[in-house]
Amino acid sequence: MKYIVMLGDGMADYPVAQLGDQTPLEAAKKPNMDFLAQNGTVGMVKTIPEGYPPGSDTANLSVMGYDPAIYYSGRSPLEAVSIGIELQPSDVTFRCNLVTLSDAQNYEQASMVDYSCDEISTEESTILVNYLNDHFKNEKCNLYPGISYRHCLVLKDAKTGSDCTPPHDISGRPIAEYLPKGRYGDLLLDMMKRSRQLLKDHPVNKARIERGLHPATSVWFWGEGVKPALSSFEEKYGIKGGVISAVDLIKGIAICAGLKSVDVPGATGNIHTNFKGKGQAAIDLLRNGYDFVYIHVEAPDECGHRHEIENKVRSIEKIDEEILGPVIGAMREDGEEFSILLMPDHPTPLDIRTHTAEPVPFVLYRSFQHGTPFTSRYTELLSGETGLFVENGYTMMDRLIKG
Repeated sequence: MKYIVMLGDGMADYPVAQLGDQTPLEAAKKPNMDFLAQNGTVGMVKTIPEGYPPGSDTANLSVMGYDPAIYYSGRSPLEAVSIGIELQPSDVTFRCNLVTLSDAQNYEQASMVDYSCDEISTEESTILVNYLNDHFKNEKCNLYPGISYRHCLVLKDAKTGSDCTPPHDISGRPIAEYLPKGRYGDLLLDMMKRSRQLLKDHPVNKARIERGLHPATSVWFWGEGVKPALSSFEEKYGIKGGVISAVDLIKGIAICAGLKSVDVPGATGNIHTNFKGKGQAAIDLLRNGYDFVYIHVEAPDECGHRHEIENKVRSIEKIDEEILGPVIGAMREDGEEFSILLMPDHPTPLDIRTHTAEPVPFVLYRSFQHGTPFTSRYTELLSGETGLFVENGYTMMDRLIKG
């Protein structure tokens, strides 16, 4: 038996006027997803526990079978693990975005223009982060380069208690009321202000401006956390598995859970990702001694954050055509019995450009079971109409693997 999770990050949405009051899932042509809905168990599931922010960290922990109330220790330490940072129990970490702020005389008067600097390249961002760290680093503070706009700050011998806002939650807004507060609020804000001065005339930014791209005008800290301690996925479920994702956060969860993290050439985390490569990597994993694969695709979420309506629809269609279809076809070709859990981690509605904590539609399909069709298509509305509701998202993995 092979077990597959097809996770379209942020895939769920609200009706969109430009799509004829359809959601992207309703507007997309996705025959494979609809086939699973017609022949599987369909319903809604709550992935974000009450009182938790609707982040991909808590949501994906839930889908992977880990109760966030027990295992969640912050987003940034999971990302730190994925880029090879050796954390100590007394370390406190923060996600560090390179962002584009508007040009204002005072830092506090600026607005959030772009939380990713036009998805700055890893080559460029590494130069900038290392340059900033030459000015920031001391025995208590270290800044580590990651991928694209996503980096990590580690404070030694520190404590939690800072209050920070994700930059993708405030796109286009003045930043004044969202600046860091709490235990290390002053320290973080000072570094953010200093970064603006240091980055202003950097050659990397000058070259980006000449190419018509957003420059990295500041760092932005958020996602405070401490070293996570996840139990082994293999010991928990008795199967060997792997994770396919372009996102540091998901790779970090995989590493902490003892799952194999597979890197796919050309996997970017946006609409230009290597969809076919991810599908083939999943097939290769399942054909080479692994019984479980978690395929994570970030593209719908990024399109939601950036209000890219057509791209969000297209990302869903490419997941269906270039990942889900080939994986199903390979399992049939191999004569394997298989189960697929299809779902988003959370909604990322185009209209508000950020995550929400609402329940999401799921399909649980088993190749060896065919009953009366639940629905005709995989959509938010039809999934809700089945009446099946799962209160705790972390139980979905038990449903997939244990039945």
